[in-house]
Amino acid sequence: MVDQSLEVVKHIALVAHDNKKNDLLEWARFNRETLARHMLFATGTTGELLAGELDLEVRRYASGPLGGDQQIGAAIAEGTINLLIFFWDPLEPQPHDPDIKALLRLAVLYNLPTACNRASADFLISSPLMGSQYQRAMPDIDRYRENRRRR
Repeated sequence: MVDQSLEVVKHIALVAHDNKKNDLLEWARFNRETLARHMLFATGTTGELLAGELDLEVRRYASGPLGGDQQIGAAIAEGTINLLIFFWDPLEPQPHDPDIKALLRLAVLYNLPTACNRASADFLISSPLMGSQYQRAMPDIDRYRENRRRR
């Protein structure tokens, strides 16, 4: 059992495409108690809906198509986001698809725990690692740069 008084606060980014917002809201309602122990970040409309639904503070970036996905990607690169929950819609074309791909690429590059649907979000949020310090392996950017110079 994790001692709640020693629990580590995670910075969780929550993003959902329009057709997935209700799924994310339902998931967040179910996990409200857990989410309340962490700092929440979201893109514009999703953040507004979550804050209203959960009655929790949600720090909001711009809407996804207006740069919010890029802002979250920058926060990942800066090391200020610990977990990404992104309910994206694989069946609906998005006008800001390059931004979405860039966000997911950064999440993978920086070895960030990422959930793209309810099942993976359930596994992440229920992990014993949620309440403890976790040192994820980070990419060796210097080695990457050195290899690029040699080419």
